[in-house]
Amino acid sequence: MALLQIAEPGMSAAPHQHRLAVGIDLGTTNSLVATVRSALAVVLNDENGRSLLPSVVRYRADGVDVGCHAVHAQATDPQNTIVSVKRFMGRGLPDIADAAHMPYHFVDEPGMVQISTVAGVKSPVEISAEILKVLRQRAEKSLGGELVGAVITVPAYFDDAQRQATKDAARLAGINVLRLLNEPTAAAVAYGLDNGSEGVFAVFDLGGGTFDISILKLSRGVFEVLSTNGDSALGGDDFDHRIYCWILEQAGLSGLNHKDVRLLQSHARAAKEVLTEHEEAAITAVLSTGETVDLTLNTEVFASITKSLVSKTLAPTRKALRDAGLTVEEVKGVVMVGGSTRMPIIQHAVGEFFAQEPLNNLDPDKVVALGAAIQANVLAGNRSEDDWLLLDVIPLSLGLETMGGLVEKVVMRNSTIPVARAQEFTTYKDGQTAMSIHVVQGERELVSDCRSLAKFELRGIPPMVAGAARIRVTFQVDADGLLSVMAREQSTGVESSVTVKPSYGLSDEQITQMLQASHTHAKDDMLARALQEARVEGGRLIEAVEAALEEDAHLLKEGESDKIAARIDALHEAIKGDDHRLVTQALEALNHATESFAARRMDASVNKALTGQKLEELEN
Repeated sequence: MALLQIAEPGMSAAPHQHRLAVGIDLGTTNSLVATVRSALAVVLNDENGRSLLPSVVRYRADGVDVGCHAVHAQATDPQNTIVSVKRFMGRGLPDIADAAHMPYHFVDEPGMVQISTVAGVKSPVEISAEILKVLRQRAEKSLGGELVGAVITVPAYFDDAQRQATKDAARLAGINVLRLLNEPTAAAVAYGLDNGSEGVFAVFDLGGGTFDISILKLSRGVFEVLSTNGDSALGGDDFDHRIYCWILEQAGLSGLNHKDVRLLQSHARAAKEVLTEHEEAAITAVLSTGETVDLTLNTEVFASITKSLVSKTLAPTRKALRDAGLTVEEVKGVVMVGGSTRMPIIQHAVGEFFAQEPLNNLDPDKVVALGAAIQANVLAGNRSEDDWLLLDVIPLSLGLETMGGLVEKVVMRNSTIPVARAQEFTTYKDGQTAMSIHVVQGERELVSDCRSLAKFELRGIPPMVAGAARIRVTFQVDADGLLSVMAREQSTGVESSVTVKPSYGLSDEQITQMLQASHTHAKDDMLARALQEARVEGGRLIEAVEAALEEDAHLLKEGESDKIAARIDALHEAIKGDDHRLVTQALEALNHATESFAARRMDASVNKALTGQKLEELEN
């Protein structure tokens, strides 16, 4: 007898339809989007074949640039060009240690820090949403349809505020979040499924702004996180900063303006990348004051000035092993994740610590996105989840404030999620009819040393002698690592609860307003982008033509110079206007006016190259 698939009228499950889902690695330095095609996880490229999207956003008065277009403005417009925004997610101004040395105009609002730009005051959530929006558009263009959702990765050591901020950013970008997934776990998924590996593995994840170490056990399709540790304020940016400080010291520089600071920071990052493949890196820059920086950094000096940073990655690694109850000898392999693990000093330190060569057969920049794509494919219903099981953990303990400002831990760190834990508490005073419940996160014993997540009150407790009331407090952590807490008085059944939305997150009303604004201004934003792109192209063409005229004016024919000059003036005027179509027309007119001149320049260049050459030499 044949089986029939039953569904509500008009709601057929379409069993053979592939649902479009992606994995997104929202990184400090670069971001990526990946999907599963023909059972293989692949990273999606942009129209120019680039897989990495620089996590850089530049605000202009008439629009916003994201990625490569924004990178070029770091030195010229540092106050409106935000880099490494991931470090600000879910953070207040007091949490940002080096805020005074950054080029941004921070606004110390209650809750999450804001940044004042030429386009208005922006939150890290809004800035991150711009990056996610580009990745969503890239995916929908590449896959040819609307996404059902995405798995977005976060550092294992992101706390509740940072995770909520990430979900808010995705929602603002028009993305349905299927799940937040810890980055090391995503890497293990990609590595384990790709290699069919089993045993205990360490995932060493050093990105641009965060460091995570996770110990995982892979066995017959089960991915179990045994422990995790790390530092949410340690990454490749810190290595760049050490080089930047070394440049200042060696060149005797001080009191630099923001443009020169950003210029030297860019050179510092470039030098670090050169040292990945070479023994020396030249650092040459001309500052706005006319001063010239001309230095050479070698691997020995680089190792010396960053020695303490390397040590900062090994301390959490030791603790993660202790928490998992394992020795170095029991670790079968070390998976390297994050572009910063390409540094030879990191490779050497990790290899020496674990007494084995780290595993590098997957691209450290892409492995997290690939793992997230595999998980997204499962959650979208394209693959049976029975094939494998993912057991993640919470990075920090969750508890309550008790009398004396002490912390009573209810859910211990490294507990597998999703998880629910309950504990009973009682009243402190006779006749007490209400209880204030303060939810905190951290490993310290005092509330003042932990992070406050939420506060709520339980009212209606029957007046009893102190210690007689029984209040049961239940913690629930979902698969995204987000928390809800409920308190219930056992004798009366009176209860109160809170879904922990940290003070650093955006309110539902704020998010709704932003979404409405993005829809309302969608057409205006598109036109503004087209105008800016045309203006940039026009400026480039004018520069190229003027340089050619200066070099080869003798190749111009009679009357040609005036014609080209008129077209240049027309393009200048169009660029000043607000109609991108007029700019495009002026561009085409200038291109047409210079075609013959360009052809003569090409002929002259070829003739010059062939002068003095013999025919037989050319044939050989």
